[in-house]
Amino acid sequence: MNDPFITSAVRDEVSELALLFEISQVLDSSMELRDAVGPVLDAIAKHTGMVRGTLTLLNRQTGDIIIEAAHGLSASQQERGRYRPGEGIIGRVVQSGKPMVVPRISEEPRFLDRTGARGDASREDISFVCVPIKMGTETCGALSVDRLFRDTESLDEDLRLLSIIASMIAQAVKLRQETLEERQRLLDENERLQLKLKDRFRPANIIGNSSAMQEVFDLIAQVAESESTVLIRGESGVGKELVAQAIHYNSLRAKKPFIKVNCAALPETVIESELFGHEKGAFTNAIAQRKGRFELADGGSIFLDEIGDLSPMMQVRLLRVLQEREFERVGGTDTIKVNVRIIAATNRHIEELMTENQFRQDLYYRLNVFPIHIPPLRDRRADILDLANHFVEKYSKSNHKNIRRISTPAIDMLTSYHWPGNVRELENCIERAVLLSNDEVLHGNHLPPTLQSAESTDTGIRQTLDSALESLERELIIEALKNNRGNKAKAAKQLGITERIMGLRVDKYGIEPRVYRESRTD
Repeated sequence: MNDPFITSAVRDEVSELALLFEISQVLDSSMELRDAVGPVLDAIAKHTGMVRGTLTLLNRQTGDIIIEAAHGLSASQQERGRYRPGEGIIGRVVQSGKPMVVPRISEEPRFLDRTGARGDASREDISFVCVPIKMGTETCGALSVDRLFRDTESLDEDLRLLSIIASMIAQAVKLRQETLEERQRLLDENERLQLKLKDRFRPANIIGNSSAMQEVFDLIAQVAESESTVLIRGESGVGKELVAQAIHYNSLRAKKPFIKVNCAALPETVIESELFGHEKGAFTNAIAQRKGRFELADGGSIFLDEIGDLSPMMQVRLLRVLQEREFERVGGTDTIKVNVRIIAATNRHIEELMTENQFRQDLYYRLNVFPIHIPPLRDRRADILDLANHFVEKYSKSNHKNIRRISTPAIDMLTSYHWPGNVRELENCIERAVLLSNDEVLHGNHLPPTLQSAESTDTGIRQTLDSALESLERELIIEALKNNRGNKAKAAKQLGITERIMGLRVDKYGIEPRVYRESRTD
């Protein structure tokens, strides 16, 4: 026969283990302690018969002990539950770090009932158990429960169980605190990096806050103080010359000349003389000796724009300058040495030119030491508004106007357009709009037709799909009847439909085939 006392003890142990398991799952379910503690108190109530329970935490900044979560208390009662260390049972437990058991709260004058949750009628039968929540040697709060008095032995069991639960909560608090500290460390590190990013290099002559342009700025910063040859690539109008200027004026050669040459703008007959100079009498009209752009750039930088348009002969001459930093003037025999940094740019696909034998591979590898690709404006839309504002200010000043803002529809049009002409096209659009504006506002109708949308011009679709298809069908039938002099059978064959369908469509659209019998159009 089973011993009832042993059976009861086993049942209590199983219930206790179930409670502790449920609490461990609850504490693991959320990183927010406030979300987890309420369900923990509910679990204690379900398994132990607790009437009320609270978790109080010590606020180190104010010194107050406040209720973080509760079971069996209203919101207003929780709000009233505030203590100071040493005040009431909870305050004493937090201050001393030792648990306290009150068999009957009606017999304990130190029990304050600050929440007002215990009525006078039931105070004689209510026991109160409070245990500290400790992190190491420091007490950070307390866990307390109300229950109906049974006997002192059951209160000792409650004290033991609550101490275990308080230890589990303390461990959860510690883990969350470590997580919060790590999160704060990461936030501080992120803030430090953000401040560092603000200090990142940004050329004064280029507008752009997008990540794509910041990558360009970083490359400029890396190469500016070196002596390396730079090849700037990008579509027409993206600002390759501005990047070349930024490289030169942030280099050690900043106080020396910055000479620009547009290789595509110079005729084949004069480009050699422009680059390398000529001696007196070297050719017709060479009435005096003349220095070339390379000589003028000595000590500084030379910017060779549209390098992909150089002729094969000039590519050979340029290759020698890149390799030896020396050349002869046209018509001269003296070798001239120069100390010059070369910055080249192109909007052409040089790799394709090399496969077509239009650009020398050895010259390409000499130029392509440090390539910088400038993204098109459509890939840096975050910069469009900043650029637009800059150009508004620039052309307002030069045209003696006072444009104070860009309207919202105009902004939408600027940011949604694909800008095939890049920054140069944007600048031209803004200059035109500034000239057209007469009310200190740049409106959408001031922008070119290519930027206009259906909404801004009220030219949206005004017919349904069915009506559009019917209109097209009627037009095709009439055209086929014209081509076949009103013969419906031949018109149906031309359109790939049956004569029956042709007849139905002719009737549907009220077409008179005989009208076209003598009016064929050639």
